[in-house]
Amino acid sequence: MGEYSAVSGIKVLDRAVAIMMAAANRPSTLNELCETTGLPRATAHRLATALEVHRILTRTPDGKWGAGPALPGNRDHIIEAAGPIMERLLAETGESVQLYQLSGNSRTCVATREPESGLHNVVPVGRQLPLTSGSAARIFAAFDNIDTTGATFSDEDVALARENGYSESIEERETGLASISAPVFDSAGNLVAVISVSGSAERFRPSPAQKYAPLLADAATQLTARL
Repeated sequence: MGEYSAVSGIKVLDRAVAIMMAAANRPSTLNELCETTGLPRATAHRLATALEVHRILTRTPDGKWGAGPALPGNRDHIIEAAGPIMERLLAETGESVQLYQLSGNSRTCVATREPESGLHNVVPVGRQLPLTSGSAARIFAAFDNIDTTGATFSDEDVALARENGYSESIEERETGLASISAPVFDSAGNLVAVISVSGSAERFRPSPAQKYAPLLADAATQLTARL
């Protein structure tokens, strides 16, 4: 199989890894992926598209496939870059802070910071949540091409999130819970993560946006700059 010839005996896995490594080594067109891996065009396209769905690969502005935010090394970099920013948000708000990335048809919490005491919203790292409710789901809908069938929010909510650069929700995903979320982009302008602050709806009065929008927007801008 071209340049990458390691064989595990599981053909589809070997082929997917070959595509992943080729694109991670350098952003590649479909023809270049085929040349590097020795795979037929239809196979290379099918696997690259599937890896793109899982954010292991992503499309560059010129249409090539490159390393995506869910590729282990890239995810580690994002989490490391987000650490100090999430710590500062925790200190400034006293509320739970989460970092989400897309994973198929859900969003996965890849990092979190929690207050040491008091009642707060705990989302464990690795927890997968739907894309049909909550402020983070609205941001994914606003800045990425996801399926929002069955969503509790409207197209107008998504448009407002895109316009404002943040989104809030109050008791949308869970009774008594409020949150506010903002997008994080890579250097190519692709959405790579969503950063959120969440907690008791009572403490987020008069609204999550009025309390925390400037702080969160600044944090998202700083994290984008780090990436």
